[in-house]
Amino acid sequence: MTTRTVLGACPHDCPDTCALQVTVENERVIKVQGRAEHANTHGALCTKVSRYAERTYHAERVLHPLKRVSSKTEAPAFVQVTWAEALADIAARLNAIAARDPQRIQPYSYAGTMGLLQGEAMAGRLWNALGAARLDRTICASAGGAGLAATYGHKLGMHTRHFAGAKLIVIWGSNSIASNLHFWTYANQAKRDGAKLICIDPRKTETADKCHQHIAVLPGTDGALALGVMHELIAHGWLDQAYIDAHVDGWDELREKALAWPPERTAAVCGITADEVRGLARDYGTTTPAAIRLNYGMQRVRGGGNAVRLVALLPCLTGAWRHESGGLLLSASGWFAPYKNPALERPDLLAGRTPRMVNMSTIGDALLQADPPIEAIVVYNSNPVAVAPESPKVVAGFQREDLFTVVLEHFMTDTADLADYVLPATTQLEHLDVHTSYGHTDVLMNQPAIAPLGEAKPNTQIFRELAAALGLTDPCFADTDEQLAAQAFTTDIDVELLRTQGWQPLPIADAPFANGGFRTPNGRAQAAGADFVPNYESALTDPALAARYPLAMISPPARNFLNSSFVNVKSLRDIEREPLIEMHADDAAARGLADGARVAAFNDRGRYVATLKVSPRARPGVVNGLGIWWRKLGLDGTNVNEVTHQRLTDLGEAPAFYDCLVEVEAA
Repeated sequence: MTTRTVLGACPHDCPDTCALQVTVENERVIKVQGRAEHANTHGALCTKVSRYAERTYHAERVLHPLKRVSSKTEAPAFVQVTWAEALADIAARLNAIAARDPQRIQPYSYAGTMGLLQGEAMAGRLWNALGAARLDRTICASAGGAGLAATYGHKLGMHTRHFAGAKLIVIWGSNSIASNLHFWTYANQAKRDGAKLICIDPRKTETADKCHQHIAVLPGTDGALALGVMHELIAHGWLDQAYIDAHVDGWDELREKALAWPPERTAAVCGITADEVRGLARDYGTTTPAAIRLNYGMQRVRGGGNAVRLVALLPCLTGAWRHESGGLLLSASGWFAPYKNPALERPDLLAGRTPRMVNMSTIGDALLQADPPIEAIVVYNSNPVAVAPESPKVVAGFQREDLFTVVLEHFMTDTADLADYVLPATTQLEHLDVHTSYGHTDVLMNQPAIAPLGEAKPNTQIFRELAAALGLTDPCFADTDEQLAAQAFTTDIDVELLRTQGWQPLPIADAPFANGGFRTPNGRAQAAGADFVPNYESALTDPALAARYPLAMISPPARNFLNSSFVNVKSLRDIEREPLIEMHADDAAARGLADGARVAAFNDRGRYVATLKVSPRARPGVVNGLGIWWRKLGLDGTNVNEVTHQRLTDLGEAPAFYDCLVEVEAA
């Protein structure tokens, strides 16, 4: 018996980007653990990733190329083909389309893996050489990213580890216990040392249960709450005027706006009490150091970008940035920008062309209405039929018989079910990759622990072979994964250190903005223009719609799923049991609905059936549709995106998933 240990990194869309230790026995993975010596992982993994081997060895893994033999409106049927057959046919179809107009070929990908190699390194080269359409990758974080960039100049923030030294932590729009486990470790340490923890979230999450206070705002009102807090900071003199004068532009304009938001007005808009506004402001304005952990849930509404701007200005107004344990963290991904190689995806291969850009969040409309039409779509690292908003349109688009669809996948997802070809991709345990993070500032490397199962291939290899089949001859398509890893960063990142240690930290100051120095052109935080933008769908903006559909619906992730990943891992799905809609007891009683009943949430866009859970986790007037279930594993072949819409946020052109009104009735 031979046993060895392989160093890896978690690939999933999570801020923690854990360093992994993979134990292989007789060429089979028997254990996946977090590395204790990595400060940001400290030996712990979430339930999902600790069961990663179960995912890799899943009985339903796609391990051979598959070709569709049924129509797209009937039960999916596929036959196994060889790689040579699949690639030859795919290349012939794509070349025929490219001869007419390569922009009719649409790549679609996101964060099924966060790795730079298995993400866009080789894929980007192929699309650039072909002249295919661009994809605006907006579906998760672009509103918040745009908000941070408009305020700080980039997606930058404090170190996660320094939350342990804060005396006040405001966890704003984040269920950290479920989605940011290692931050929670530091927050819990601060709590044990006497810090106060406040959770701001429409849902009473597992994180809210562990905080000293939960403020249950209505969805989409976070910007109003930030302005209400600013009002009190001004009224009581809880400002660091010296920091503002030295490091903030646009303060006079922001001050005038904030003074129009006294606690009573703020409370009425946010659905909370005036005392909650006053208390939050008092705690934040009088406690040093104070830190805010902002997450992406609160930016999935019409005004999400501006809401992030307003919250991000709070530590500038109190001077919280002066302290290493003060400030704010939404995303740390901007710290990596100077170290990434902008030529990794070879944009020079575009040769001066400017292909059209398609927003991934409006893929439903694009597939049905684009002019010229999308004739082919290649999906990898994503499951748009399940995760994209307003899924009735997404499904209709993918069901087009004249749409040529290729999906690189591990499993037969909702999207794979509608493909013409499904190509078997490797999991993280089977390929090389390098990773940055948006929750800490370490670069990590993932080594392959085992050989690919069946006929599965890394994304990089699939796109290499597809490029050859398409007749693309640039030498860059022969680069190996090891060569891609060496090209991914500037010389400041030591690839050999990544190989031997597994990670390398970036040299970021402990208190990066203690003396200003934001990434804006003049180094000052920018406050001009930031304002509260109400939801598309609310009583504030559309009273008639709110009368018909009086409940706001948000769709936070179920604790044991990550977007649509892990939904088919039986041990995790058994914990979640079934699709749920959480509703407050008062709302259920008003509708004559009982706990455990089969109910439907509906609006003009669609109807989603789930089991009702009458629960204090839902506040009055808001229902929580926990996601994201695969449609075919739902109770009626749908999921919560049946009722979401494709309208975009104020900044970043992101989806407004949590800006959604519904009514609920017995199914």
